[in-house]
Amino acid sequence: MRQHRDRRRFLKEATALTAIAAGVPNLARALDEGSTFVCVTCGTQYPPSAAPPAHCPICEDERQYVGLNGQKWTTREAMQGRHKNIIKEEEPNLFSINTEPNFSIGQRAFLLRNPGGNVLWDCVAHLDDATVQRLKELGGVAAIAISHPHYYTTMIDWSRALGGPPIHIHKLDEKWVMRPDPCVKFWEGDALVLTDGLKLVCTGGHFDGFQVLHWPGGAESRGVLLAGDQPQVAMDPKWVSFMYSYPNMIPLNASAIQRIASTLGALTFDRIYGAFPARGKGIVARDARTVVAQSADRYLRAIRG
Repeated sequence: MRQHRDRRRFLKEATALTAIAAGVPNLARALDEGSTFVCVTCGTQYPPSAAPPAHCPICEDERQYVGLNGQKWTTREAMQGRHKNIIKEEEPNLFSINTEPNFSIGQRAFLLRNPGGNVLWDCVAHLDDATVQRLKELGGVAAIAISHPHYYTTMIDWSRALGGPPIHIHKLDEKWVMRPDPCVKFWEGDALVLTDGLKLVCTGGHFDGFQVLHWPGGAESRGVLLAGDQPQVAMDPKWVSFMYSYPNMIPLNASAIQRIASTLGALTFDRIYGAFPARGKGIVARDARTVVAQSADRYLRAIRG
C-alpha cells in the first residue's frame, strides 16, 4: 500500500513540475487536491484524480483521434485567464456561447430562453465566473441537453455552477459519460419533451444516441433545429451533410441516412443552428427542412455510386 501511495505522489509531483515548467501554475496548484483532468483534444472531463488518466476513450474511438503529440491533459483551473466565453444573441431568446481562442474541438453551445425554463444546449469545456454570471442574468438554466459525447466536456461542472439542473442524455450513449454524476439523466425512446414544446429527438447516426433539440417557437415560430454536428451545416449553407467520423472522414451508411432524414422530416423547422460558426456562420437560415431532405438525397446518390 505504501508503494502505491508513493507512486501516486510521484506521478502527481512529476505532473505538477511539468505544468510549472510549461508556465501553467494553476494546474500545478490544482494537483495538490486532485483534479478533474480535461482532455486537450476533445475537451472531455474525467473524475478527480491525483494524476491524469492513462487514456481518453473518447479520443481513442475511431470517430475522434489522439493528437500527433500523444495524449495531453489540462484542467479547468489551468484554462482560467487563457480563454473566455463570448455570449451573443443569435435571434430573440437564443444565445450562442463561443470560446475564444478555440479549445479542443471548437464547438459552440447555446442558451435557449424559454418561459418554462431555460435550456443549455451542448457544452464547451471552458467555464468561468463571468459565464455563470451572464447566464444567470439571462434567467439561469433549468435543464441541459447535449447532442453527443464529443460535446459532454465539463458538463458536470456546468450543472453544479448553475444550481444543479439535470443533464438529459440518451441512454444509448451512457457508456460514453466519462464522469458519472447524479445530475445526468438518461432517457430512452425516440423523443423527450422538456417544456413548452421543446423536444429532444434521437436520430442515431454519428452516435447511437445522437439527439437534436427541436424548438417550434424559433425563427418567428417557423421552427428551429439545434443540431450539434448532425446534420452538419456545410461550408455552403445551402447544404448539410452527415458523417460517422468527421476528422477521420468515415461516411455514414445508407440506412443511417434514411433514418435521420425520416426522423427530421417529421419535424417542422425552417432554420438550423449547427455547432461551428465558421461554416456558413453555422446557420441554414431558411428552408432548412427542404435543405435536409435534398442533402440526404445527394448524400445517398454519392455513396451508392
